[in-house]
Amino acid sequence: MIEKIKFGPSGNSQQFYDEGYEHTEQEPAFLERNNLDCFEYSFGRGVRMSDETAFRICNAFKDKSIEISAHAPYFINFANESDELVEKSYNYVIESACIVKKLGGNRVVVHSATQGKLSREDAVDLTYKRLGILADKLKQLDLGDVKICVETMGKIAQIGSLEEIVKLCKADGIYLPCIDFGHINAREQGSLKTVSDYKTRLEFMIEELGYERVKHFHTHFSKIQYSKKGEIRHLTFEDNVFGPEFEPLAIALKELNLEPYVICESAGTQTQDAVYMKKTYFSL
Repeated sequence: MIEKIKFGPSGNSQQFYDEGYEHTEQEPAFLERNNLDCFEYSFGRGVRMSDETAFRICNAFKDKSIEISAHAPYFINFANESDELVEKSYNYVIESACIVKKLGGNRVVVHSATQGKLSREDAVDLTYKRLGILADKLKQLDLGDVKICVETMGKIAQIGSLEEIVKLCKADGIYLPCIDFGHINAREQGSLKTVSDYKTRLEFMIEELGYERVKHFHTHFSKIQYSKKGEIRHLTFEDNVFGPEFEPLAIALKELNLEPYVICESAGTQTQDAVYMKKTYFSL
């Protein structure tokens, strides 16, 4: 596989269904027609897929040389004070890592934790400790080759500022940052506007985690409506109120020679908006 920047949608867009496609195994042909390179399958409500379906999807993506990643269930919370409930979180990630390998991928996106009743510092420290345990479990199960992409989060109550995610990624080498720039913009009340705004954050990641680890990081991008508490809902690129805009990020990525997986999470227009991002990036 040639390492390069990749663009694609999260899930099947409305355009996919409007053009008569029905099943995810048809997604690679659809993405090829749109000149896209990657796709993220969401298991947000739980990992429910037969091996037969997984292998059909795997073969379809391999045939078109399109990369696939997976999003783990949303129920994960490694800052939960209950050891019993944390075991469920470990299992959600393990199940996601198993299925992504069957799909032919090697990246799983994870929402790590919610602060709850703990202090912010205690919640982050507990999450860091649990991620160390999770890494050991994955390696014991021969899943250490799966990159667990810990995501920045859009709501203030969630563990997931850029600084927190970078710290959590230091728990083990299997962790990659999943930087959702829409989430950062939402929790920071519209902070991402200029090339410098993006470069400052990317350079912080490089300084803390090293260039080689950051070069092919994972990213989500969409415009997101927000309030004082952070994220409200995902929008489309037609929004001109909340942002953020992609072009300054594209410039920053080029200037820093970074080549992430860029997954679009727009509300229903994720394919069209991923195409726009790819065209924008390569037009610079």
